[in-house]
Amino acid sequence: MGDTRPAIRESGQRVSTNRRGAVVAALMLAMALAALDATIVSTAVPQIVGDLGGFSVFSWLFSGYLLAVTVTLPLYGKLSDTFGRKPVLIAGTAVFLLGSLLCAVAWNMGALIAFRIVQGLGGGALQGTVQTLAADLYPLEERPKIQAKLSTVWAVAAVAGPGVGGVLAAYADWRWIFLVNLPVGVVALWLIVRHLHEPGRASRTRARVDWAGALAVFACGGVLLTALVQGGVAWAWLSGPSLALFGTGLALVAVVVLVERRAAEPIIPGWVWRRRTIAAVNLALGALGLLMVAPTVFLPTYAQSVLGLTPVAAGFVLSVWTLSWPVSAALSQHVYRRIGFRNTAMLGIGTATLILFAFPFLPYPGAAWQPTLLMLLLGGALGLFQLPLIVGVQSTVGWAERGTTTASVLFCRQTGQTVGAAVFGAVANGVLASRLGGAGDLDSVTRALDAGTAPEATRAAIADAVHAVYVGAGCAAALAFMALLLLAPRRFPVLEER
Repeated sequence: MGDTRPAIRESGQRVSTNRRGAVVAALMLAMALAALDATIVSTAVPQIVGDLGGFSVFSWLFSGYLLAVTVTLPLYGKLSDTFGRKPVLIAGTAVFLLGSLLCAVAWNMGALIAFRIVQGLGGGALQGTVQTLAADLYPLEERPKIQAKLSTVWAVAAVAGPGVGGVLAAYADWRWIFLVNLPVGVVALWLIVRHLHEPGRASRTRARVDWAGALAVFACGGVLLTALVQGGVAWAWLSGPSLALFGTGLALVAVVVLVERRAAEPIIPGWVWRRRTIAAVNLALGALGLLMVAPTVFLPTYAQSVLGLTPVAAGFVLSVWTLSWPVSAALSQHVYRRIGFRNTAMLGIGTATLILFAFPFLPYPGAAWQPTLLMLLLGGALGLFQLPLIVGVQSTVGWAERGTTTASVLFCRQTGQTVGAAVFGAVANGVLASRLGGAGDLDSVTRALDAGTAPEATRAAIADAVHAVYVGAGCAAALAFMALLLLAPRRFPVLEER
């Protein structure tokens, strides 16, 4: 392979072949818990609010979970490098299942939000450790197989999650959307405990955990992400609470830097950003998180409000990219084996940039097949972009650094999504305000459209707002392209495995 550096070897850390199938099944089940979470809960929100109340704060069902997942990813990555993947994955799955059980017995919205945060504390371990184990299980030439399987789990979850959540909420009880996690998680735990046996490693005389750094990272990430999630929603961007949170977050950034510089085993080691390959991939996948907000958050609104589609049909327009993404990811190995990881990823994100910039040129109001085709092509382009970067960056580090590296990549992508939701939400609301003379935001306008009380000019304003968001997403894709072009080495320094 063009990206191999033969001079460096990595000692093998493989699970025995006869157990690998069972371990892969466990990883897919564990990933399904995390993948189904957002989609299955979203469809039951009306029933949850009707039962528990708390409409004004229900968005924290998602924000609280996202914050907990994001800020714990670096900690779990470091723990998995220090103590092994198995104990971290078992602990994370157990915490996730405990949070699910607590959510099912929640007595009010405040309790449910708190228990969703508990779920998120386990979800961070699921996402990061599963991706790390996927690289441990397979040698470089076979890693696209497991990554394609994990991508398929996300695709199936995106398509099936809303339907399953709707059926459970309508014909059973919303609490079952959390209880169904228990049998799936128990089977995953049993397979992990029984079949995952990590090879022995040389003992580390003083394996210390940087708990001070973990607390500082958690506090800093929580404050800044809360400011981004709630800014422009719960309070104005320039209000006292927003400025206080951003100010506190910046102060905590300085605390994190000081603590991590002095730590013997930092949670976020400096080499994550000093190595060109890892830094470039972190920036590129952070930009991926940004651009993914455009289709996932704003396309359903566009499909229903502008194209006049039903919620089911709008969901189909969005879901097609989850079909082409894993197929493209699985086939990407045939490309990067010829032209390398960086060039393959640049081909994918370059194509995605053109597709995103093409969206504003769709006719108004247009036909449903037009955005559907663009989403199908976008999924294919992003599959060609993301998987080579993940496989490539994991292959540049040994076992003892793979968890931290994988966690840093996922952390940047999750942070990008949070920043993107805040930034593009502000963009959309700003365009609407200018088109409608300063009246209304995206939520209030779409509710008026659903009620049939909004004029045609409002529909056109929503189209303009979503077009502006897609232009922003295209700019994010262009930034990812430039990060790879300027920072990533032409050939990733891949470790030769034995």
